[in-house]
Amino acid sequence: MTRKSEKVDNKKQRAVITGIGAMTPLGEKVEEFWSSLVAGRSGITKISLADTSDFPSDIAGEVTNFDPINYFDKREARRMARFSQLAVAAATMAISDAQLNIDQLDRNRLGVIMGNGNGGFPTTEENARLLISNGGMRMSPHFIPMILPNMAAANVSRIFGLKGYTSTIITACAAGTQAIGEAAEVIKRGGADVILGGGCEAGICELGLGGFNIIKALSRYEGDPGEASRPFDANRDGFVPAEGAGLIVIESLDHALNRGAPILAEILGQGVSSDAFHAVQPDQDGNGAARAIQAALTASKIHPDEIDYINAHGTSTPLNDLAETMGIKQALGEQAYKIPVSSTKSMIGHALGGAGALETVASIKTILENEIHPTINYNTPDPNCDLDYVPNKSRKMRVDTVMSNSFGFGGQNASLIIRRFEE
Repeated sequence: MTRKSEKVDNKKQRAVITGIGAMTPLGEKVEEFWSSLVAGRSGITKISLADTSDFPSDIAGEVTNFDPINYFDKREARRMARFSQLAVAAATMAISDAQLNIDQLDRNRLGVIMGNGNGGFPTTEENARLLISNGGMRMSPHFIPMILPNMAAANVSRIFGLKGYTSTIITACAAGTQAIGEAAEVIKRGGADVILGGGCEAGICELGLGGFNIIKALSRYEGDPGEASRPFDANRDGFVPAEGAGLIVIESLDHALNRGAPILAEILGQGVSSDAFHAVQPDQDGNGAARAIQAALTASKIHPDEIDYINAHGTSTPLNDLAETMGIKQALGEQAYKIPVSSTKSMIGHALGGAGALETVASIKTILENEIHPTINYNTPDPNCDLDYVPNKSRKMRVDTVMSNSFGFGGQNASLIIRRFEE
């Protein structure tokens, strides 16, 4: 006798997107986020979440005016670090957007895969100060379950009662993209009906700022904060840190159709690679990036000329932007010069483990709205970065297929391909 689960496993599923939610430096609603992106509006400001007096960099993309009580009660808020709070808030919006009535579904077939880099950095710093000043028994009893990187996924799972496949991807800046790609793979192999895939980060504190400043990774631009993130520009001088969370409701096509869900797009495939080169610098020839892109094309069964737009990793660091440009050209050949490429980070900064998820949200909106947001602050072309970076002004055009790239510290790379849904 064949069990029902075996029938599901033996059938190759299509992974579709039915809901999106985002907590960003440009607003707490997807529409606000998107309208600001296409307008070329920056969400980067002076840091309010930490004392920056000891550092040469004092700007970031913060989720301003965030009140966790809008999403859960005070007791829950006290027990969750900020990165978990942002994840739960974004999940709330994504579930609503997908019109997902969890009470009517098999919770054992619902899961969550989150990408995260640092976990509760600010909470770690706060409790380290308490340990030194007042002794270890003055630390928060919630310290350990607050800071663990897996707790964003755990809290989303717990609060919404998602009892199926659950995991956390910790591949630095590639984590959010890879988590969404892995979620799609779980759906395709029949391991779940619905997965909330995404990423989150909230590490703006002296501990994190000190670490990035000491390795000279951050921009030291002293003018208007909104002009500091300059991906692919010849005068780029480092990334701008940010925080945020993006959650995507991914489900099997059969499941989505059966419940009459709004289908926003389809995830075709992902590619993952490792530079195996350096602890923090990318492979200077872009080989690792190229292999991730090529793997994504292979998994998606499409050719380079089918890519309409690339949402770039585009960090605004001299080495990373160059390596990404070289990787795109290596993987796509002459077609690379025909594809518009833009960086969401030019407007929100780099949300590390949450970056890829926020960029996936932007990629989905690009398909839905047939408009490509610009790379702002692109004023001085770099002869070594010679692709079409959609400088400073959004572009209206038909977009059916998007590639979104994320390349993390340690040389861990992920590329995701999303397409307009067609039955």
